[in-house]
Amino acid sequence: MPAAKPINSRHFATWFTLFAGLAGGSQAAADPGFIAGDNEGARVALSVLNVATIPHADPVRQATDVDPRHPEPPNDLLARLRTRFELPAIVNDRVEAELNWFLRHPDYLDRVFNRAQRYLPYIADEIEARGLPLDLALLPIVESAYDPFAYSHGRAAGLWQIIPGTAKRFGIQQNWWYDGRRDVIDSTRGALDYLAYLHNLMDGDWMLAIASYNSGEGNVLKAVRRNKARSAPTDFFSLSLSKETRAYVPRLIALVTIVKNPATFGLTLPVIRDEPQFAVADVGGQLDLALAAELAGIDLDTLYAYNAGYNRWATDPAGPHRLQLPIDVVDLFNEALARVPENERVRWQRHKIKNGETISEIAELYGTTLKSIRSANGIRGNTIRAGQYLMIPVASKPLSSYSLSADARRDKKQNTQRVGNRVEHLVAAGESFWTISRRYGVGMRELAAWNGTAPRDTLSIGQKLVVWTNHAAPRNAIASNGTTRKLNYTVRSGDSLYLIANRFRITVNDLVRWNKIDKNNILRPGQKLTMWVDVTAQSS
Repeated sequence: MPAAKPINSRHFATWFTLFAGLAGGSQAAADPGFIAGDNEGARVALSVLNVATIPHADPVRQATDVDPRHPEPPNDLLARLRTRFELPAIVNDRVEAELNWFLRHPDYLDRVFNRAQRYLPYIADEIEARGLPLDLALLPIVESAYDPFAYSHGRAAGLWQIIPGTAKRFGIQQNWWYDGRRDVIDSTRGALDYLAYLHNLMDGDWMLAIASYNSGEGNVLKAVRRNKARSAPTDFFSLSLSKETRAYVPRLIALVTIVKNPATFGLTLPVIRDEPQFAVADVGGQLDLALAAELAGIDLDTLYAYNAGYNRWATDPAGPHRLQLPIDVVDLFNEALARVPENERVRWQRHKIKNGETISEIAELYGTTLKSIRSANGIRGNTIRAGQYLMIPVASKPLSSYSLSADARRDKKQNTQRVGNRVEHLVAAGESFWTISRRYGVGMRELAAWNGTAPRDTLSIGQKLVVWTNHAAPRNAIASNGTTRKLNYTVRSGDSLYLIANRFRITVNDLVRWNKIDKNNILRPGQKLTMWVDVTAQSS
């Protein structure tokens, strides 16, 4: 193993001058040389810490004590994490590159650790209860920047960025109502189950386990086999892996190195209170989230932040029947909920079935699922009769009020102002993100990101995508001069959103979005609606 690089006098003098001028630490380095692109600043700080700087991969465990001149704040969770860090304190060019990125972006560390306050105490407790290294509590920073609504081009979602296949493999529920990948409880359980499995699979090597979490265990095992066949080392830094994975583990090591002793790098990290931030309330059945927020005395966005797994305006009727709530409101919420009869915990609307209507069309009209309507009305199959009535669970507020629901988050993405001309594209049969991106001359990942999706997500015929481009719009772009035309429609007596949408071969959701109306409100005769219709679809 190569020896740690000695501290030469010039480096020590530079660091001592910087450190003395920080007066107890600062969020940004005062000396531009400290965060120079040539990694010089990180090398100086790491030399002071006496962390082994190695050109390759020999893991070295090195204790890194907190500077006694900068004592721990009371009740700081980061202080507890430091006592259970287990990753080897390795420094090489790849780790130094990640260190310097963090040192150049102290505001990023501020934002991420402040955002982590809501979730990190729970995650740290779960990791510690399993006897796993607390380094893993920093992994959501690498994965999602501790944003439960993060979604990647690879279809990974939530704090732990779990892909659909892994979620299914580890029992994380995903459906129209609920995506457990975004729920702090379900996702943490699944992620830690997966990491523990990988740790065992990789014979106790945490760096290989963490690399496998990023790239999949198959890719890491294949790289290990290649090296074994060449009698080459099989530690993480010796393996030939993807560019993303080669940076992934060093990024976590860099974070651990900074958290171990931020003052040495001229940083003061936010204090993370080492106390539970939420408690779980049992709600017993489906509950409108707007009503839940009112009962708890918090705003709806705060409720979604604690319960990011819920996709819609209510909890999943099939469960989980729980809500995470701030500690100080749980008792108030439980008392208030107990006074609300179960049949009033979601709003119900009586719907008279019209000729030709199907259950799936009615579900789309009211923003619910076919299964929910069947369950509420005791229907086993798909047969319904015109003139009968159905009871439909509906939101208590306009759907636009549920600003962090899946639909609202998509609309916000699509309506964000970007460079170029905004074009709305209607997906035609046979189209994919790849064909649409080629047609407009934009990147496939950018196209997906503009619409809050991933390139491998399935597109539906008639689905609307927003494209920002300087190219001419093709025929199925709403802004084009092809077969799609703008139509102004005057509502007549007896009209409904469903009947109008069906008549013009468009969707109810399109009508609602184009006209910024609430689908639960009754249309008035004489009301004006705007729509874009494909004239070639109107002839039958």
